Amino acid sequence: MTIEVRRFRRDDREQVTALVNAHVQAVIPGVSLSVNAVMSQLEREPGEFIVDPWVAERATVVAVERERVVAAAHLRRYGDDERVGDSYRGVGEIAWLVCVIDAPFWRDSGAGEALARESVEMLDRWRVGRVYADGALPAMGVYGVPDVWPHVQTILERVGFRHDGHTETVLAALVDDLPEPLPAPIEGLEIRRTLGTNGTRFSAVLGDDVVGFVEIESDITIGGTLSRFAGWADVGNLCVSEHHRRRGIGTWLTAHAARWLRLGGVERLLCYVELGHDDELAFSLAIGFVALTTTRRGWVLAR
Repeated sequence: MTIEVRRFRRDDREQVTALVNAHVQAVIPGVSLSVNAVMSQLEREPGEFIVDPWVAERATVVAVERERVVAAAHLRRYGDDERVGDSYRGVGEIAWLVCVIDAPFWRDSGAGEALARESVEMLDRWRVGRVYADGALPAMGVYGVPDVWPHVQTILERVGFRHDGHTETVLAALVDDLPEPLPAPIEGLEIRRTLGTNGTRFSAVLGDDVVGFVEIESDITIGGTLSRFAGWADVGNLCVSEHHRRRGIGTWLTAHAARWLRLGGVERLLCYVELGHDDELAFSLAIGFVALTTTRRGWVLAR
């Protein structure tokens, strides 16, 4: 069966969005993206205020089989001038790649791999140096190559990418399943709510010292653009000073954050734990989070 690999066209937008949403929903339950949300990411990503201004060129390509879009990829070329960070200077990237999988009623005939190879060739024509790959769709918690996308990992490996980064577990909790605030676990410990760097900060204050804090981004809809993320929130940071760990401060902080989220009608909370942080993972699971996926970031094309 003939596969046509070509540039994205406006009339592809619904089929590309359906492919993107199939991959999002394998990671985050009950979430989908609008056509506008997907199309906006193809033009720019204002939320990536550090990296996005470094992008010098973008392109989206699709693989079509019998008039059906069976794979899509979004490519970026980063500038090579001094304003671009060292790790991205002159880099080409497959920002994401999605494709159908084999099914009894339709076989993709290698369309995903064909698209990946054409994507690498296009990046080479852009004369980039290093080539990266990721799965950063415009949805919180969907990045890297999640273990629920084994078909994407296989495609990347077949065209020469290797994992050379870190691995994270993505977790979610129903806010109602998180602990309720109890008396402070240490005498004199107080809660303080302020604006943080990654959302609203809840600090555990003991005398003049901040001994721990958690930051929560309570609206991840990007001003309503990602409407199906209404009712979801995201943990920006959770930290307890080393000398005060294992005393219930992390649970106490999370409980105060959860009560705040309930007041705002937020129902679900995402968090992330890097591989090897076993105590942090055990803590998250113990207070009500469940693991959604394990994702691997940092895919590099072997030259």
